[in-house]
Formats: sequence, structure tokens, C-alpha cells
Amino acid sequence: MKHFATVILFLVTGFLHWAHGQETAIYTHADKDYQKALDLYNNKQYQASQAIFRRVGAVSEDPEVQANSAYYVANAAIRLNQTGADKLMESFVERYPTSTKRNTAFMDVADYYFETGKYPYALKWYRKADVRSLGQKDRERFDFNNGYALFNGKNYKGAEQYFNKVSHTETYGSQAKYYLGYMAYEQDDYDTANQRFDQIQDPELLEEKLSYYQADMNFKLGKFEEAIRLAKQHLPKADRKEISELNKIIGESYFNLKQYGEAVPYLEKYKGKRGKWSNTDYYLLGYSHYKQGDYAGAIGQFNKIVGGTNAVAQNAYYHLAECYLKLDKKQEALNAFRNASQMDFSAEITKDAHLNYAKLGYEVGNPYESVPETLMAYLKKYPDDPQEDKIKELLVDSYVSSGNYEGALELLDKNRGFATDAVYQKVAFLRASELFYENNYLDAFTYFEKARAVAADPTYTARSQYWEAESLYVLGRYPEAVNGFEGFKRAGDQGLEEWAQVDYQLGYAHYKQKAYAEAGDAFKNFTDRNAALADLQNDGLMRLADCYFVTSKYWPALETYNLVLSKPGASGKDYATYQKALSYGFVDRVEKKIGELRGFDARYPKSRFKEEALFELGNTYIKKGDRGQGLQIYDKIVRQFPKSKVAPKALMRKGLTQYNANQNEAALNTFKQVVAKYPGTQEAVQAVSSAKLVYVDLGRVGEYADWAKGLDFVEVSDAELDEASFEAANRALAEGKEKTAIKQMEAYVAQFPNGLHAMEARFNLAQLYFGKGEYDKALTHFKLVGDSSNEYSEQALTRTCEIYIGKEDYGAAMPYLHQLETTALIPQNVSFAQSNLMKGYYGQKQYDKTLEYAQKVLASPGIDDRIKADAHTMIARSARETGDMSRAREAYTEVLKFAKGGEAAEALYYDAYFKNQHQDFEESNAAVQKLAKEYSGYKEWGGKGLVLMAQNFYALGDAFQATYILESVIKNFADYQEITEKAQTELSKIKTKEAMTNSSVNPNEN
Repeated sequence: MKHFATVILFLVTGFLHWAHGQETAIYTHADKDYQKALDLYNNKQYQASQAIFRRVGAVSEDPEVQANSAYYVANAAIRLNQTGADKLMESFVERYPTSTKRNTAFMDVADYYFETGKYPYALKWYRKADVRSLGQKDRERFDFNNGYALFNGKNYKGAEQYFNKVSHTETYGSQAKYYLGYMAYEQDDYDTANQRFDQIQDPELLEEKLSYYQADMNFKLGKFEEAIRLAKQHLPKADRKEISELNKIIGESYFNLKQYGEAVPYLEKYKGKRGKWSNTDYYLLGYSHYKQGDYAGAIGQFNKIVGGTNAVAQNAYYHLAECYLKLDKKQEALNAFRNASQMDFSAEITKDAHLNYAKLGYEVGNPYESVPETLMAYLKKYPDDPQEDKIKELLVDSYVSSGNYEGALELLDKNRGFATDAVYQKVAFLRASELFYENNYLDAFTYFEKARAVAADPTYTARSQYWEAESLYVLGRYPEAVNGFEGFKRAGDQGLEEWAQVDYQLGYAHYKQKAYAEAGDAFKNFTDRNAALADLQNDGLMRLADCYFVTSKYWPALETYNLVLSKPGASGKDYATYQKALSYGFVDRVEKKIGELRGFDARYPKSRFKEEALFELGNTYIKKGDRGQGLQIYDKIVRQFPKSKVAPKALMRKGLTQYNANQNEAALNTFKQVVAKYPGTQEAVQAVSSAKLVYVDLGRVGEYADWAKGLDFVEVSDAELDEASFEAANRALAEGKEKTAIKQMEAYVAQFPNGLHAMEARFNLAQLYFGKGEYDKALTHFKLVGDSSNEYSEQALTRTCEIYIGKEDYGAAMPYLHQLETTALIPQNVSFAQSNLMKGYYGQKQYDKTLEYAQKVLASPGIDDRIKADAHTMIARSARETGDMSRAREAYTEVLKFAKGGEAAEALYYDAYFKNQHQDFEESNAAVQKLAKEYSGYKEWGGKGLVLMAQNFYALGDAFQATYILESVIKNFADYQEITEKAQTELSKIKTKEAMTNSSVNPNEN
């Protein structure tokens, strides 16, 4: 168009120079100043000429000179863009109506504005001109300039009227036809455009412009071969912008002719509109690569299509998904199929994309929505699909593969026809196992029972019976647990993984009921057959030795304790040594017993049995007749360990020893010390009874009565009733009459809150409530028992902690956990206390203490994988909170070896996070994909993982995946504000960057 503007300017300038030449001839007679001003004006020295014209006009008496001077002053003002220039010209016309320049004044101004490209100003002044006074050539110039000014302002209708007036003139005809044709072309009226272009005779114009537009019109009319011919013909002569557009015409023409190989090089040379491609441009090139089997090349174009919501985008995303599948990039294909399935421009593509999306979700996991929901949605939308049965099968299995067993059961309870009884049984078993792992033993028992009742698969029937018994054991329902374990054994499937442990668990179920002979048989069976289970083997040997000991089989007990002691690294050697010493005493090897006990403190300085060993050593000396040594040891215990459970026993034994030696006053004094220091204990009750005997021997019964009245922890006169009441309650418990036992135990503790058997009764009552899931009632009694020093206090403390932790009330649990850690004799209870103290400290943000306890937990022998996972998780979280990311990464790596559920989901997220930080983007995505497939129920970690995955994809150059994932997060994770805000920020960054090269992307539209 610049060429035509040049032609126009030449015409206008020529006219003005002719006019100015005439002026010079006319006014040769004028005075010197006027002529000087005119020369300056003609030489475009407007400011200088304007000053002289003002002076000449002011002093001249010649009206024509005055008029001409005013005309040139106004014209100079316009060319100098002076304020008020328009008014000067209008004033000239009004003041000098008879001036020869009046008729051309408006045209002169209009032509000037047209000449300088100020077309709106030109149109304004052309409207003021008197067209009737114009000659033929001036009229033609007037029509063409008006037409071009309107054309430039895209007022095609107005422009067409003027161009039609000069379309057959010699001077303007070709240009007018060109613009008339171009306007028709712009309005997609290609027939009219072709007709106009065909009338153009100017060879230069034809050569310079028309072949480009004709090529484009032929392309738009579907005449692709002709479009290619014309475009190639014009390419060597085209300017830079046209070269880009012509390559696009050629490339798209080849594309429409399905000559994709020929299309690619031309499509690649297209530079876009203002340097930007559109989604359609990326689609054409991507599809051309796709049709040639160049799937990587196709992906490189398709994945630049961001935010498309039309048929082209749906096609592109569908083919993008196919390309990903060809390259085995299933996670990427999942996203593309999902996007295509959510558009409805092509029903066929929508359905096929939905099916592929649902199937891929099942195969690789779906981080956006439930896989079962997508499969169910497909079945509802396409109920007559030929693959209906297969999809139902996938539907059920998708719940299982994603760990959503609760959802699977809900589905199957409503649609039993979706799966066989065997599948239903498996799902019920897995749900029960999940609940058991979460410490929800009561519900776990219910589902194991449900799975066993189906009895479709002998394997799951047997396994359900075993874990049903395990649940009962943890709930303290030991008789029922025994029946369950024995039932499992009778089934006789020795190939099951549970078979190796059944005798171990059966032994403990008997052991808890003090059925030591039966427990010993079970532990013997276990230890004889399962040497490979080292930790359980050692513990089983220890319990077997205990059973021998309790049933007075001391030599077998000795041999078994020695077997434990012979094993390198075995836990509990201090306990085995202590029990070994006791066994020597029962087989009359007193000196050996004393030898073991005297060296105990030195061998095991940190043992929890130090006080017990000292106490037994004192007893042995007394029994041997060495009363002095015995009494010294009792005093040592009371002095060094005043708060231990042994202290009241030692003090009581001291009193009894004094009484037996007829040291009545000394004995009485010691018994009173027991009562004063340890009120409410069994020893205190015994001390009162023993003191009574001393008072009787001394003949001071009244003094005893006065002393006993002041004691609030024992009712001496009710001792027989106490015994009878407890015996009745205990008998109901032994007979398995739980309701009766609860009623009678409650009555006993209400009547005898400090009775002889108060602690045992409270403990049994608490256990009964605990087994029924009535934890608040159980807690009241467990706390009372745990706060006292008795044989049940360790178990009661453990249960107290379990209940508070079950309520996630670590604040209440912490004191009891500390008490359990320092007083427990059973190693598993110590580990339990330490692992939960670790969690409690983390909740209080005491990270140093958290790390300290995590190390204690990991140092404990025989801990199971769940506890190891907890410890490593606490280390990782604490390290993260304190900025030690290197240690956090190491710890999360360890978590992945052991963890399940939420901890595994968290560890997988951080595995992906650290890989992202090290720019290992592919591996980071693999970790997120695993998180999506195996832990879809943990939505918060899944959402965080998706944002990470989007960052990975963008770093890998895949803008589609990145933006699509982020948009999905924003849509599907509204309940997690922090995640959606992060996704929104990332999406805005990416769209802003992509908008620089893709005209279809609106950075402000998310």
C-alpha cells in the first residue's frame, strides 16, 4: 500500500507546485517582502514566511495582497501544527469571500492533511470544500482521496462509494479497483474481489500485490493447488511479512490436500501474527507430524495449545493423547484424554476420550478425581457400551488398586452383581486390614468377621479368622482370641504368611489369661518351627522360659533363659539373667542365685530390673539366715529407689523380718512407715494386718484400734465381705459373663474403693470397657490403676496412653507416656511410650526433643516397620522445619522403605519434591504418578504433587500439561486454599510467558 500512497503524494505535490509556480508569475509585480515570504513558503520555511506575511498583510493597502497574506499565514499555521490554525483558515474564507484562493483553501488544507497521512483531518476539510467549483482532475483527486481516507479508517461502505466514482478513470482506475477488490477480500466476498482484481491493468500493481491476495483467496475458496502455485510464484518478490503469510498459505494448502510431509517445512516458516502463533497454527503443524508418525514432533506442537475450547482444540488434545500413548507416556496421555473428553464438539471423540481417560486412570492412577467415579460416570453416560462388563470389573478393581476399600464395599453393597463373592470377600478383608493398621480394632474385627462369613475363598476365610483373633487379642478379649487362633490352626493352611506367627499369638492369648501350660505349649511350637523370625523367636523363647518358670519347671526354664542369653544381640538379656537367678533359687542353687544377683547391677546398670534384683538378693540373704545383709539391701532399695514398685515391698519385708526375729517395736515402726509412705498399696494393707498382730502380741489392741481408725484406705472390719464380693465378680469374669462381671465389678469398687482387690477390680473393669469400645469409662479406671504401684499399673498406663492418643490428645497423654517410659518393664511398652513422646513433642514444635526420641525409637530392638516409618517421618518433618533439607531427604527415603497410608503419601511427595529441586523432572513426575495411583485417598498430598508435576512439565517444555494440570487443581482442590493459590500463581506465570508467543493465550483468563 505504500506504493499507492507514493503515487497519490506525487499527484498532490505536483498540483501544489503548479499552483505555487503560478503564484510566483502573478505576483512578480508585488513588493519585495511579499515575494521573499512567498519564496520562503515554497521552500517550506513556514515559520519565517508566516512572520513576513503577517507584516505585509498588516501594512499593505492592496486587498488582494492582504487576502493572499492571510491565506498563507493560515496555511503555514496548519503545516506548523499551531493552535488555532483551523480557525485562521476559516477566518480567511469569511473575511475574503471574493479572493481567488477562497475556492481552493479547504482543498489545500485537506490535501495537506492527506499528504501527511492525517486522514481524519483530511476528511474534515474535504467536507468543507465546494465540490462544484472543482475541475475534472481536481474532482477525481477529491473522490480518490476521500475514498482512500475512508478506507484507511475501515469505513469500507463509504470508501466504496468514492472509489466507484473513479474506478474507470485513467489516473485512479487501477488503484480504485485494487482497493475495491481488497475490501471485498477482507469481507470474504472472494468472487467480487477476483472480479475487481481481474480488471486491473497496471502491470506494476499486478506484479507487486495481486498474486498474494489471489493466492490467499484461492486458498479460502478451497482451490489449494492454485493457491500453492500463486503463492510460490509470489514468494521471491514478497516482503518479509508476506513471506510469512505465503508460507502459511502453502503449508495449509498442502495440509488440506493431506500432503503432510510437504506441509511441514512451509508451516514451520510461518512467523505468526505479530510474531505469535495461534492454537490452530500449532495444531496444523502438530497434526502434520502426527500423520507422518513423528509423535515426538507432534507432541512438541500440540502441547503448546493452551486454553483451547473449540473443535480444533478437542481434536488436538485427542491426537496429543494418542501421541503420548505411542511414546508410552501414560500420565501425559491421561491429562490430554481428560481434556478432550470434557469438550463436546465431536461426540465420537468425547466418548472415546472418556473411555481412554477412565481406563488410563485405572492403569496409572488419577490424581484429579476418583478412578471409580470416572468409570461409573462412563457407564451412566454410555449404558449400552459393548465393554460394559469389562468396565464393571475395572471399576471394582480400581477401588482395590487405589486402596479405597471403603468405597469398594459401598459400591458392592449396592451393586453385588458387579463382582463375585470372592472379590467381595477380598475387599472386606482389605478394608478390615486397613482399619487394623489404623488401630481401629473394634471396626476391624467387624469387617474381618464379615469377610470370614462370605467364605468364598478359603485363603481369605482363613486369613480373616486369624486377624479376627488378632483384633480380639488387642481388645483384651483373650478367650475369644484363643478360639480364633485355634480355629485358624485347624484350617491347616500352612502356606499362609500368618501361619508362621499363629503359635506365637496363641501363646500370648493364653499367657494373658495365666494359662501358662497352654501358653508354654504354643510358644514351644513357635520357637521350634520359626528360627528365621529372629525378634519374635527371642521373645517367644523368653515367654516359653517364663511359662516353665511359672509352672515350676525350673531346669527347663534355666535352659531356655540360657538359650536367650547365648544369642548375640538378643533383647531382654537383663530380664533373662534375673529370671535365671530366680530359677537357681528354686532348685536349691542358692550361691549361684546370689552370684547372678550380686553382679546384676554391674552387668546391667541401666536395667529396669535393678531394684527387683536387689530385692530378690535381700530376700535370698534373709532366707539363707544372713539377716544383716538382707536388711541392709532392703534399706538400700528404700533409700535409692523410694518411688519404685519394689520400695514398699522391701520395707514390708524388712518389717516382717524384724517381727519374725521378735523385734516387735522395730517391726511396728517399720509397718507404720509402710502405711505412711505408701498408702493404698497392697503392702500398706498387709502392713496394717501385720501391725495388728504385733499390737495383739504386745497386748495393746486399743492402741491399734485408735491408729486404724485414722486410715482411710482400708476397712478392716469389712475384710471378709471384701473378699466375697470380689470373688463373685471375678468368677463371672472367668466364666465369660461380661455384663454380669461389669455390674459386679462396678458394685465392688463402689463399695470398697480402697479394698484389698480394688486395683485388680478396677483393671479388669477397665479392660472389659476397653474391649467393648467404651473408652471414656475404661479411662477412669485405667488412670487410677496406673497412678498406683501395683502389678497392673504398667498395663493400665499403656491403655491410658492408647486412649488419649486415639483421641489425638497428646497434651493429656504426655505425662502418662513419660511415666510409662521410666517405669515399664516390658520393652514393647517402652518403645510405645517413646514413639508417642516423639509425636507429642513434634506436635509441640519441640524439634530437638522429637529427634532425640526418634533416635531412641530406632535404637529399640525388635520394633516393627510401622514404628520405624513413624520415627523416620518425625525425623524428616523436624529436619524440614529446622531447614535441614539434606537430612529430611535422607529420612523420607527411609520412610518409603516401611510406610503405608498417609506417611507413604507424604514421603512420595517429598521424594518428588527433592527430585524437582535437583532438576530430575522425569523422575519427579514418576514419584507423583505413583502417589496418584497408590495413595489417591490422600488428596492434600495429591494436590501438592500435581502442582509439582505441573512445574516439572513446564520445565520439560510441555505447556499443555503444565497449564492443564494447574487448571484442574484449581477446579478440583477448592477445599485446600494453600494448594489452589499456589496453582493459580504458577498458572499466571506460565500463561504470561506463553502469551508472548501464542496469540490464543489470554494471560488474564484463568
